[in-house]
Amino acid sequence: MVGSGRCVVAVDGPSGSGKSTVSRRLAAALDASYLDTGAMYRAVTWAVLQSGVDPHDADAVIKVAGDIELAVGTDPQAPHIQVNGTPVDRSIRGPEVTGAVSAVAAVPWVRQLLVAEQRKLIAAAPRVVVEGRDIGTVVAPDADLKVYLTASADARARRRSAETLADVAATAADLHRRDKLDSTRAADPLQQADDAVVLDTTELGIDEVVSRLLALLDWRVGA
Repeated sequence: MVGSGRCVVAVDGPSGSGKSTVSRRLAAALDASYLDTGAMYRAVTWAVLQSGVDPHDADAVIKVAGDIELAVGTDPQAPHIQVNGTPVDRSIRGPEVTGAVSAVAAVPWVRQLLVAEQRKLIAAAPRVVVEGRDIGTVVAPDADLKVYLTASADARARRRSAETLADVAATAADLHRRDKLDSTRAADPLQQADDAVVLDTTELGIDEVVSRLLALLDWRVGA
């Protein structure tokens, strides 16, 4: 069983693949911190929208991003995020932010800013599970274990629509749109790291996925 040494686990993959639930459960099992990098991009997007800025106006987005302060809580049992002291955990999951986050996240300067913050949080944590879309390739390329979670398009749409209570077909279309934008952007696109373990979660329960990852981590590092 995984011990108590320092370790960094990078979990990447498209929306609806199970990243958030798996990462939080894995972090709890490891007595580790949990970092949701996507929430950071969503928080910046929320601030952009609150400022009345067009999320496709890169210069205006950069100004907003440079003027705000993010506070990120990394307890897997109660992760949270604030913008200038305002809790935005619920607000950043709404459809308006979801529709605009890919545009904001594609701005190279925003990515540079947030990647630097993410690396600071990782360095400060003895053990951490980090989830996102560029963790194994950009944020933490030296992670002890890199995982790329995936699932069928149908499974991902069903899972996400169950969370948001949205129509499955509409959710599927939105996931396809975001996946295409995030995987084709010039800066730090969504992609699988060459040395990542690929795990298809279509037919797997959360507990089974977490158990497999714990076994992999124990085999890889015996941390």
